Amino acid sequence: MKRNVGPAGQTIYPALRYADARAAIEWLRRAFNAEPHVVYDAPDGTVAHAELLVAGNLIMLGNSRDDDYPVRSPKEANAVTGAIYVVLPDAAAIDELHANATAAGAKITHAPHDTDYGSHDFGVLDIEGHPWTFGTYKPELSGHP
Repeated sequence: MKRNVGPAGQTIYPALRYADARAAIEWLRRAFNAEPHVVYDAPDGTVAHAELLVAGNLIMLGNSRDDDYPVRSPKEANAVTGAIYVVLPDAAAIDELHANATAAGAKITHAPHDTDYGSHDFGVLDIEGHPWTFGTYKPELSGHP
């Protein structure tokens, strides 16, 4: 069976909602060097759907709205129910992105550090409170195809 896959075989795509998706797209560009791939406007001028390339992977996002996809930003929900982890190639890339995110005014939740499981990572909250961690640890399945 042929499947549509994203960059480097990506088959899982984080999907986020924001109260102000346009502001989030701009912030993600500045803080994480995200590259907008597509942006579709809703009839009311908000973002119906957008796809951004972040560290070689696509994420999807759009404005929060009342529909059958009950997702809100942490800012709107006053709660965090998930997080995003992004693998970068090495500690230098982690440190560089940390500096970029800091310069963009990101709220850093933990500064770059080495973990006890072999990663070099840092954590950040985006413009509406979604938690992101960037690290060098890449989960892999041993002995699985």
